Amino acid sequence: MDGRLSQGTLNREREAVALRGLRRARRGVIHLGRPRTLGSVFEGPNSRAILRRDRVYRRMLVVADVVAVFAALELSVVATGAGPHLHLVVLLPLLAAAVGTAKFLGLYDRDDLVLHKSTLNEAPTVFHMATLFALLVELSSWQLLGGPLRPAQLAATWALVFALTLVTRTCARGISHGVARPERCLVVGDLSGVNALSSRLVVGRGVNADLIGTLVLGSGANQALSLESIEQMVRDLDVQRVILAPREADSDLVLDVVRLVKGLGVKVSLLPRLFEVVGSSVVFDDLHGITLLGVRRFGLSRSSAAIKRATDVTVALIGLAAVSPIMAIVALLIRADTPGPIFFRQIRVGRDGERFEMLKFRSMVADADAQRTELVERHGNSNGNGRLFKLADDPRVTRVGKWLRRTSLDELPQLLNVLRGDMSLVGPRPLIVDEDALVRGWQRRRLRLTPGMTGPWQSLGSTAPLNEMINMDYLYIANWSLYADVKIVLRTAMHVLGRNGV
Repeated sequence: MDGRLSQGTLNREREAVALRGLRRARRGVIHLGRPRTLGSVFEGPNSRAILRRDRVYRRMLVVADVVAVFAALELSVVATGAGPHLHLVVLLPLLAAAVGTAKFLGLYDRDDLVLHKSTLNEAPTVFHMATLFALLVELSSWQLLGGPLRPAQLAATWALVFALTLVTRTCARGISHGVARPERCLVVGDLSGVNALSSRLVVGRGVNADLIGTLVLGSGANQALSLESIEQMVRDLDVQRVILAPREADSDLVLDVVRLVKGLGVKVSLLPRLFEVVGSSVVFDDLHGITLLGVRRFGLSRSSAAIKRATDVTVALIGLAAVSPIMAIVALLIRADTPGPIFFRQIRVGRDGERFEMLKFRSMVADADAQRTELVERHGNSNGNGRLFKLADDPRVTRVGKWLRRTSLDELPQLLNVLRGDMSLVGPRPLIVDEDALVRGWQRRRLRLTPGMTGPWQSLGSTAPLNEMINMDYLYIANWSLYADVKIVLRTAMHVLGRNGV
């Protein structure tokens, strides 16, 4: 049964599953899967399809690494002019060593475990792989090459292996997404968790998965029925991954579900509610056999804040120097298109609640603010639907403004805000005064960090309810790292180059 089920078909499937489970529960027969020997643990109903799918991704990544290393070794010779091209008898051991190093670092095993197969997330590990490979080439240069490598060739090899591996792995995953069938997912948990995960699976980018069913966990007397329903749905709907979003009170039931699903040879992903508060930047601490989680403090240390500010100033200066001709052309186009100022100035709420004037290229008619009240009354605002006021086809946008928004060029003047210290390159979204008034309680901790030109919300390339956006900002601050900023900038750039805007 391929593809996504219609809502009516899915409801009928659920009703049939529940009825079968209720009959078995009344008879006192709860079948949790037949006992399996160690050799047949992964021989569940869908295990062959799961293994075939995983094999596609794994083999494509091996090919990508081989291509990247081969190209890096050859290009390093061309770039530095150091020595002849390598013979096949020399290349084969080096290629095998590169694949072995990647396997040692777990670069072929991670995709089996995760839904979002992102090359950016594994870039630090690829960096380690390139470093270890360059060191291995240097140590074995006498045996393989008959002499030491020149420093320029060694540096070129390291840099090219790192860069090309990221490129080829991105391409390999794109090809695999097109070749492999989507992973069939069943979301199980409490109602709020099920709804949140379901929406992310439907609109998630970089996720090759189909949501084929959802199931709200029962409790107490309904626990056995929940287990029976899960097993039946896994078998009947050819489920390949079960995603659990339990409540805190479901801990015992979750253990039973995990045992059941793994016994069926199906993958399991778990949404730990603790990480919705503390984020992913935790340290696992082993206290004589007891695992503890060390949670980092909220906000940036002085050194981290200094590094972030120095990066902002440096990149903003370089960016302004590079895009100043483009900004001049945009200014002329705005002036020629409609009467009014070149820049749009708006009061936003910044760090610690201080207000500042944010700059953008004007993309609307000059009296856009005067028309906003009428549009809010006609289409609703964030108080009514939980989303920030933003129309897909805003009549106030000018002809040049549509192009500026589509390419995100209207955001360029905010580089001046970055230099002034009002904004950062990456950070929480700066809200207008009316929207900021909707943020209360612990959510106002998002103001502990300078707002950014882009952030976790914008890097997704999609709109989101205000409450969900605030949660993203909170977790961004709780998990801040310089590399996290780099990933957000790169993801934002990919959306802009894809003409999606942010």
